Amino acid sequence: MPRRLLVAVLLVLGLAACGTDAVARDELESQAAAALEEQIGAAPEVSCPDDLPAEVGATTECVATAPGSDEEVRLEITVTSVDGDEVQFDIKPID
Repeated sequence: MPRRLLVAVLLVLGLAACGTDAVARDELESQAAAALEEQIGAAPEVSCPDDLPAEVGATTECVATAPGSDEEVRLEITVTSVDGDEVQFDIKPID
C-alpha cells in the first residue's frame, strides 16, 4: 500500500450517528473511505467488523485496501467527541 495512505489517515471526521447509540458499520466504512479519498486521490476499500459505539473513547479496528493493491493497512478509529447525533473520531494506522 502506498506510504502516503499511512500519513493520510491521521485526521478527524464528523459523522451523524443517525439518532442511535452507534455509528453503523456501513456508514463508518463509507465515511472513512471518503476521507481517505480526499487525502490520497483514490478511495480505498475500508472494512470494519461492527458498528462503532457513539461513546468517547470507543474504538474499532478497520482495514483499508488501496485500489489495485492487495496490501492492507489496519486502522484504529477512536471516538473523540459526541454532541447529540454528531460523532467525531480519529483515524490512524496501526503499526
